[in-house]
Amino acid sequence: MNTALGASNAYSAISKATSQLPAKPAQQAQEPNASFASMVSQVATDAVATGQGGEQASMAFATGQPTANMVEMVTAVAETELALQTMVSVRDRVISAYEEIMRMPI
Repeated sequence: MNTALGASNAYSAISKATSQLPAKPAQQAQEPNASFASMVSQVATDAVATGQGGEQASMAFATGQPTANMVEMVTAVAETELALQTMVSVRDRVISAYEEIMRMPI
């Protein structure tokens, strides 16, 4: 039981530290001349933000906060799972493209 309380306190400390990080503007990805690197960076940032939202919702529900709602928690966790699957898929495609380029004769 003490381990769970310690883990909860550690999670709260990390959540507070990461929530104080400056947010990047969402309009960066909407620029027509945006590079591929900036687009991937924005998608990764959005995935991390989605993950943090899911973690916060599940922690609020697990700790019994009055504002916690099971439907919101399940939705947030599902969104986090989808964002993670999307990031893994993009990573796999980028690696595949890199391997294909490396196989091209010079």
